[in-house]
Amino acid sequence: MSHALPVTPLDAVTAALRRALPVLPVVAVITLLGLPITPSDDGGANIADAMSGLVVLCCAIRLVRARRRPLSVTAAVVLGLPVVGIAVSAAGAADPGAGIAGLTRYLQIFVLVPAAVLLLVRDRRDFRLLAWSFVALALWQGAVGVEQYVTGTGASYQGEYVRAVGTFGPADVMGMATVVAFGLVCSVALALGTDAARQRAVAVLCALALLPPLAMSFSRGAWIATAVACGAQLVLAGLRRALKMGAGVAAAGMILVGGLGAGTAMLQERIASISQVTDAPDQSVTDRYTMWAAAADMWREHPLTGVGLKGFPDNRDGHAALALSSGSDISGAGAAYRKQPLLSPHNMYLLVLSEQGLIGLVALAGSWLALLVCALRGLVRVRRAPPDPAGARLTSGRTPPGTDCGLVACGLIVWQLIDFVYADIGGPSTVLTAVVFGLIGWWALMDPSARTAVDAPAPVLSVPEEAAAR
Repeated sequence: MSHALPVTPLDAVTAALRRALPVLPVVAVITLLGLPITPSDDGGANIADAMSGLVVLCCAIRLVRARRRPLSVTAAVVLGLPVVGIAVSAAGAADPGAGIAGLTRYLQIFVLVPAAVLLLVRDRRDFRLLAWSFVALALWQGAVGVEQYVTGTGASYQGEYVRAVGTFGPADVMGMATVVAFGLVCSVALALGTDAARQRAVAVLCALALLPPLAMSFSRGAWIATAVACGAQLVLAGLRRALKMGAGVAAAGMILVGGLGAGTAMLQERIASISQVTDAPDQSVTDRYTMWAAAADMWREHPLTGVGLKGFPDNRDGHAALALSSGSDISGAGAAYRKQPLLSPHNMYLLVLSEQGLIGLVALAGSWLALLVCALRGLVRVRRAPPDPAGARLTSGRTPPGTDCGLVACGLIVWQLIDFVYADIGGPSTVLTAVVFGLIGWWALMDPSARTAVDAPAPVLSVPEEAAAR
């Protein structure tokens, strides 16, 4: 007579790791962004970028071993559409070397890594693992940022070293703000989209914990994008839930603004400056408007194909007004004072328009809009799907299973589209944008049946895939 051996905690951890093995390289990309970035690493590739290349390689190996068609026609068209403008612009670049570098970067961020993430995520549990990884990274970077703010060891802001930048340093002041915003959007979605009390409680606590570091980043663009994205999530989750959580966020915001101590005046001034960008803009806003005008002027000279990839810095001085400063001052957070040249318009749409022309903008923005529409449609279908009798345990509440994943995807795409009005790609945190587009793509372009499938304990693998995995 045989006796079943008891399952030990080590066995459970081993089984969980084996089950999550395909997406662990993606988790590694997110994790590596928690490492300190030295001041000399403000440009070029970093270790997380190298890991993203390994993600693409792992995906290719898995597809070859599984012997299955990688993408549906719709997914291939939506993800491959940006290649048209990128290739045309790279061919027209004044500097062939810069054109090839730009081609590689754009393909990495908007095509290859998103497609690899989409293919490596198999079900909603993989999706949630990556969403919680975003939250964990945000909590870590946020904790570092709060410590910088409290101790006065952050990046320089109005002569004081109080700007929270996390481990990204003053050369990438948007890095920590972006990471924290992604974590906050994921936390709100994970709280709104479930009836599981534990998940909701933990997600709410994480969202509240991420509000202070987001405020201490002094990033107006990240504030606006986060407010719009979370507002959209609240509306998509339902009016009643939106009112309850909206009241809680408003109360938390009032407590936050009133309890920041010495830096409250600067924070309030920064918030007030959002409404003064046209009446009394500061130098940073003036520089941004000047570069926006320069980008538009470049496009008017080359309306279809732009000035070529990586061409904005070389053409900037010939199109910018005299109001443009020589660069932004950066110091603090472990870096010595220096001037950082302004080499992009800090607007992704205008950057693409100036360097890739109408062809590139229509292709790239068209891909993003398609993801937005498909993500919203997927969320609507999940919320309208009839309950699965086999998943009575999961559907016993009022929230259909998978709603949290849909809210994560919709919130992230809304955040990214809004943030691109105030920022563009560049810096160590850019690779995280590629992972975000992969998550959005999985929800928007996957087989609709997977959105309503019950989260079973066993891995979702077909027989040929299981055999290939062995």
